[in-house]
Amino acid sequence: MQIINCLQHKQDKALGELIRQVGTANFPEALGHFVSKIVNFDNMIIIAYHKDHNPEELYRECNDDYVYMQVHNYYVKAAYLLDPFYEAVLGGIQSGIHRIFDLAPDQFKQTTYFNEYYSNTTLVDEFALFYGVAHETTLTACFGRDESSDIQFNKAELKRIKSYEITLSALCSQHWQHYQPKEGKNIVLPPVTQRLRTVLKKQHSIGLSPRQAEVAFYILQGHSSLSISLNLNISKETVKVFRKQLYAKCNISSQAELFALLMPILSLL
Repeated sequence: MQIINCLQHKQDKALGELIRQVGTANFPEALGHFVSKIVNFDNMIIIAYHKDHNPEELYRECNDDYVYMQVHNYYVKAAYLLDPFYEAVLGGIQSGIHRIFDLAPDQFKQTTYFNEYYSNTTLVDEFALFYGVAHETTLTACFGRDESSDIQFNKAELKRIKSYEITLSALCSQHWQHYQPKEGKNIVLPPVTQRLRTVLKKQHSIGLSPRQAEVAFYILQGHSSLSISLNLNISKETVKVFRKQLYAKCNISSQAELFALLMPILSLL
């Protein structure tokens, strides 16, 4: 009983400090400190996602710098477009705590993105606190475990941290209520699939239809034909037709080749 009371005291003290730091530069560190009293983690990164331009990193801390080595030169330039957290933001998530593998498409771990980028970060698990701060802008505080601990979050840990999601979302929303992106805040861009079609046509003379471009993104994100059909409200057989047409137009025969063709283009969008 004494141990439980001591733990509760530490959690209450950390929460009180987090509340005091709202509106100060120390808030992200205080957020990480509080979460660490609930669930142990190896790394933390706060990212602002926007609908029409690249995300922005706001804060990070980690046991091993290697985990975030490619954030600036790869993730925020293009790879974020294939991230389950970003896909969830586009899907309308506004607040709450969610584990990445609960949000990920059914074939996420079979994607080239997962095998060539995500797994190479050494991350083994991750959950994020989502909180909307403005129209078309959602911030995520992502807490991960990597090879330094090499253990996934269990159900009890996720249940404990989720019990604080309303409080944490409210505090984060208050802290970042006046957030404005450093770049592109006055820029309104066409949908990413439209931009992809334009650049693909210009650079490779490949003309994709809007639906073929959508299917391309779903494939790269790790959606099976069944999952794509459910998302687009079309039959599984129609998805297979679009996939066949897509591969024929791009002169490829695999998801890996599609990834190799489109990733350089995505970095230009």
